[in-house]
Amino acid sequence: PIHNVREWGLLGYYAGEIVQEQLPVFVGIKDQPNMSKLKHCGAAAASSGGVEMYHVVGITPEAETLKRAFGSRVPQSEFKFGKEESLKTYLTLNSATDPNVDFVVLGCPHYSLEQIWEVCKLLKGRSINSNTSLWIFTPKAIKSIADRQGYTAIIEKAGGVLMSETCPSLGRIYPRGIRVSATDSAKQAHYFPAISGCKTWFGSVEDCIEAAVNGIWKGKH
Repeated sequence: PIHNVREWGLLGYYAGEIVQEQLPVFVGIKDQPNMSKLKHCGAAAASSGGVEMYHVVGITPEAETLKRAFGSRVPQSEFKFGKEESLKTYLTLNSATDPNVDFVVLGCPHYSLEQIWEVCKLLKGRSINSNTSLWIFTPKAIKSIADRQGYTAIIEKAGGVLMSETCPSLGRIYPRGIRVSATDSAKQAHYFPAISGCKTWFGSVEDCIEAAVNGIWKGKH
């Protein structure tokens, strides 16, 4: 089943590898995704392939039915995405083997206010491990709201940092001397090892926050 950001990222990454620059149409998804899930799916598909657009039948507004999704076009091929394909993609994205995590990066693509609040709930009353850095990226406008609503203060009190207008993959900024990172973004897991030379764990936001707090990766598929 596809129901969280991690799984939407896995789906997007797997589809991108298969279709490359073609337009994928997803059928049979029962989850009603929010913008964050769709964003992670699209970013992942554009990383493993060159996907610029995708349709989800019954969910995206232009694809109410399979027929409307294709219009006058004819499907060129079919593929399935189940447990086996999900696991294969998960293992591909996890380049790290060392469980000791010294950098956790969230927000590539940029985090929404809802995602920032989710992090705050996971962090409240806890502290980031002294050997680990937590960086979260969001647009400047969203950070201003997070500042006013106290979300930034919760993150900073725990020892994390909320940044805006860039990300490690684009700006190539990250803590010095890092060896192992963790992220909930398939896009980040794809690009970051090549950019930084830092092996990367990929998992859910819960996995990432646990790694930031404990300094140890315990995430599983």
